[in-house]
Amino acid sequence: MTTCKIDYQAPSELLHDRVILVTGAGDGIGRAAALAYARHGATVILLGRTTAKLEAVYDEIEAAGGPQPAIFPLNFEGATLKDYHDMAETLDREFGRLDGILHNAGLLGRIMPFEQYNPELWEQVMQVNINGPIWMTQALLPLLKSSPDASVIFTSSGVGRTGRAYWGAYAVSKFATEGFVEVLADELEHLGSVRVNSLNPGATRTQMRRTAYPGEDPDALRTPEAIMPTYLWLMGPESRGHNGEKFDAQPPKA
Repeated sequence: MTTCKIDYQAPSELLHDRVILVTGAGDGIGRAAALAYARHGATVILLGRTTAKLEAVYDEIEAAGGPQPAIFPLNFEGATLKDYHDMAETLDREFGRLDGILHNAGLLGRIMPFEQYNPELWEQVMQVNINGPIWMTQALLPLLKSSPDASVIFTSSGVGRTGRAYWGAYAVSKFATEGFVEVLADELEHLGSVRVNSLNPGATRTQMRRTAYPGEDPDALRTPEAIMPTYLWLMGPESRGHNGEKFDAQPPKA
């Protein structure tokens, strides 16, 4: 099932009193999501590898009058299981629960024939795009279960649903993401309080997109802010009952 909520009109207090973790929150879609979640009442935990970028988003949220966010610098490339469990302890101490996670951080790798793909780069992409998010989610599951209504969103891609030549590790990591979403969603189905879904942002005006398609006109693409309705709907209470599903943040091309 693939659904688009591009026309969703989020109530201003949609995420009031919710604690939401956003990875890759320093720029692009992660930044837009963090700002949108805060604007709709959430206390946002900003996670990323570049502290200066996280601080800039923090300042934007405060300047807009949103709930005071938190900053959690972390680089998936070098993070260990201990790092994830230490983070869980810190968040438990500070907040006592977690009402949502947006797994947005990602690494493109190289678009090239698999025959030429560097194994070290392959491992790096897998670590950032799938291994890190999986083990972080495991560490944070007790906090998610402490919420009466928690939503976990994993970022997917069109090349993680239909394979495409030259997309290598990135595509394979997104296929793995889709599979993990189905597994975890099925395991948590009986709880009714934690839902897990995948979301494909589609062609969006980001640095990763520019790297992948250097000859493309960025002005022809939707901005991260323009695709936020689906991100808000999936994180909010109106998406209850949707678990283990595939969503798109943009309508299909005509």
